Amino acid sequence: MAEYANPDTLVPTEWVAENLRDPKVRLIEVDVDTAAYDTGHIPGAIAWNWKTDLETDLMRDIADEEGIQKLLSRAGVDKDTTIVLYGDNNNWFAAYALWVLEYYGVDAKLMNGGRKKWIDEGRELSTDAPSYAPS
Repeated sequence: MAEYANPDTLVPTEWVAENLRDPKVRLIEVDVDTAAYDTGHIPGAIAWNWKTDLETDLMRDIADEEGIQKLLSRAGVDKDTTIVLYGDNNNWFAAYALWVLEYYGVDAKLMNGGRKKWIDEGRELSTDAPSYAPS
């Protein structure tokens, strides 16, 4: 397999599979339609809806920094947590979430191939919705 141009941002599904149980890795599925998450997601992943979690209807803009910090806190993310985003629609909205987080100086990664690649590889799915202690 060829090396990624920016391996600090794009991670392979193999890396995600190897780090599923690492408490300092937080997997976040970002979807337009969160029903996909409910039918099965990567074990340990939480769900974010790009429209309701990452945007504000008040200004029709991205959520403000305070809103993003609250979202991260609810996800149990602290400064030592590695955030890995993935999602439906070929990672379209996971990439949007990555952009929003990076806009506010939050380091995150994107799983190459998203939800589709994970499923196509026959990898484990879960319907359990984990909860994490707020950070």
